[in-house]
Amino acid sequence: MRIAVTIFLTDETITPARLARELEDRGFAGLYLPEHTHIPVERTTPYPAGGELPREYGRTLDPFVALGQAAAVTERLGLGTGITLVAQHDPIALAKQVATLDHLSGGRFTLGLGFGWNVEEAADHGVRWRTRRELVRDRMALMRALWSEEPVAYEGEFGGVRASHAHPKPVRKPRGPVVGPRTLVGGAAGPKLFSHMCEYADGWLPIGGRGLSESLPLLRTAWSEAGRDPRALQVVPYAVHPTPGKLAHYADLGIEEVVAQLPPAGEAEILKALDGLTGYLPGT
Repeated sequence: MRIAVTIFLTDETITPARLARELEDRGFAGLYLPEHTHIPVERTTPYPAGGELPREYGRTLDPFVALGQAAAVTERLGLGTGITLVAQHDPIALAKQVATLDHLSGGRFTLGLGFGWNVEEAADHGVRWRTRRELVRDRMALMRALWSEEPVAYEGEFGGVRASHAHPKPVRKPRGPVVGPRTLVGGAAGPKLFSHMCEYADGWLPIGGRGLSESLPLLRTAWSEAGRDPRALQVVPYAVHPTPGKLAHYADLGIEEVVAQLPPAGEAEILKALDGLTGYLPGT
């Protein structure tokens, strides 16, 4: 099983370049980074995990800039977002960012995307909360048009783009309805999430990986009914604290990659945490 990691990289933590080198040297599969543009001080949205919102949420590095630094100092390490808040981006500019990072890294980028939880953050970007999922769906369609080999126009409910020359292109070739880099959708299990996933993604980033025994059969049914290849579905439990039993359970479910959570810490603490995860790597 491939083991990747995620971390809230901030102005107070280990640097992207230092972490990326350590991950590649040790044999980890990838580095996934979260995104928050800002955290409004006055907010009513509760922290999903309960309690006070951790300090690192308001200090998070831009994931695309940080992953660009990581790409420049590695050759094999996978690079991903966990997650990109698509609703908070201009889709034409985001399509260019994604394609450029994927091109420069040799196709190592995974677009992990989601819908967000912080109402106030999204509102500052002009996002109407009740329609954010449809907005993301629409923007993914627009980006697929820009990533297509030939110029394709797109006109959707929330925006459009003329048929355009837009290079570079993502490295991966289209597979089924999916155009662009490897694409995984984060979010809680449910018919709407699974429907969107089947339409424009390669699979799922379930946070914490709980309840997969119950939800995976439902996703696989939706996937097959949408005409997608059952062998192509990728499920990657995200922000996991691994144990031997947990990883064995995932393996029994056919899962091939897990993203472990690292603390938002400095170099010494991170290297110690990586030492603790090394025993889970293949071949160790």
